[in-house]
Amino acid sequence: MIRIRPYMDSDEEKILPWCADEETFYRWTAGVLGKYPMTRTQFQKTGDLMRFTALDEKETVGFFTVRNPVDALNELRFGFVIVDPNRRRNGIGRRMLALGLTFAFEIYQAKRVTLGVLENNVPAYACYRAVGFSETGSRETYRICGREQNAIEMEFVNPR
Repeated sequence: MIRIRPYMDSDEEKILPWCADEETFYRWTAGVLGKYPMTRTQFQKTGDLMRFTALDEKETVGFFTVRNPVDALNELRFGFVIVDPNRRRNGIGRRMLALGLTFAFEIYQAKRVTLGVLENNVPAYACYRAVGFSETGSRETYRICGREQNAIEMEFVNPR
C-alpha cells in the first residue's frame, strides 16, 4: 500500500541517488535545479515548495512537490515527480499522484492541478495519463544540455 506524508530531511539520502545518471536528472528537473550531478544544495532549492514523500510500508519509494503557481488559491502544480528506479513500472507513481490529487482537491480545495512533462519522457507521460491528466494544448520549451526540449502541459480538473 502506498501512502504519502510530508517530506522529512532524512528522506534526502534515499531520494538523491535516484538521479544516478544525467538523463534521469534532466527528465526530473528539466534543468531548473542546475547542472548534473545532483547536489544537496540543488535539492534544497525545493525547500520552498510543499514536498511529499511516498512510502510503501516504511520504505521511501517516491517524491513530488506541490506549489501554487498563480495568485489564486484554486490551482496547484505538481513537480519534481520521481519514483525509486528499482520500483518503477509497478503503479507506484500512479498511486502516489492519486494521493497527491486527494490532497489537492479534498484538503487544499483546489479546482485544478497542473504539471509539465518533457515530450521524450514517455513513461512519465503514460503515468500522468493513467492517473487522469490530460493535455492542455500548451507547450513550454527548456534549454537542457545545449538543446531545446519541449514540455507538454497537462491538467487534472476537479470533477466536483
